[in-house]
Amino acid sequence: MTSSAGQTPRKGGLSRKFKAPKPKNSAGRDLSDAIITGLVLGALVVAALVIGPLGWYPLVAIAVGFAMWEVLTRLREAGFAQPRTLMLILGQVILWSSYPFASGGALGGFAFAVLVLMYHRLFHRGPNLKPDNYLRDTAVGIFVLVWIPLFGSFAAMISIIDENALSGSMFILTFMLCVVASDVGGYVAGVMFGAHPMAPAVSPNKSWEGFAGSLVFGVITGVLAVEFLIHGPWWVGIALGAALVVCATMGDLVESQFKRELGIKDMSNLLPGHGGIMDRLDGMLPAASATYILLNAAAFLSAA
Repeated sequence: MTSSAGQTPRKGGLSRKFKAPKPKNSAGRDLSDAIITGLVLGALVVAALVIGPLGWYPLVAIAVGFAMWEVLTRLREAGFAQPRTLMLILGQVILWSSYPFASGGALGGFAFAVLVLMYHRLFHRGPNLKPDNYLRDTAVGIFVLVWIPLFGSFAAMISIIDENALSGSMFILTFMLCVVASDVGGYVAGVMFGAHPMAPAVSPNKSWEGFAGSLVFGVITGVLAVEFLIHGPWWVGIALGAALVVCATMGDLVESQFKRELGIKDMSNLLPGHGGIMDRLDGMLPAASATYILLNAAAFLSAA
């Protein structure tokens, strides 16, 4: 079929005018598996939100337990002497101490765990033999206790913030929305536009463009969530979004360096499309500490 001018119309004229931008980078994982796993994890979070602290604390405790198991197993494979069973128990002591006593309980549980670890490592070969690599393995054990259960206790304590007659579920929801927004913004911007690595020696795939996307999405979501869910000042939402993104990004880089030194890609294969539990919690755990502080501040200011 020809046009009135006797010329055959060119095909795809509109597609040539309006071309979608091509991604600069690969997603790096099986996207369908990642989406299915994400939906399952999201359903668990929603269920915990509905139940409240009695659902959220066990969910965080299970996640912390699996994450510690992954990390400690990898460390043992690399030659670090870590008492895995004892460490798992100490991690749960830290986290559950925060339920009745909040941050004071978490700090007390952490101090107790460090003392037990220090004394255990001193005599792990018995009283008549000197300990091997005492400073190295004790320091690594303390690092794990801070990295996972102590930071995890702040994630759990978000559910027991009690200010201005607001449900703890609202604070959990605020936190999770900011986390999701940060992840989505960083993923989209990083895949589509990532060209300038933040720290190529640590994580070549982490780009400044991805960080900017996380920051924009995280701050916008933080402002909206603080304003409409917990009725705090809008500027607290900006601080929350920015602090969460910075802490989450640094958490990702810390785990990247951890895996780089051990020569591994993922902590485990427990989560199809995501790697291990710790591969999902690496940024969330340190971000939870900043979130707990800022949401407490928002709740206090909204009640004032």
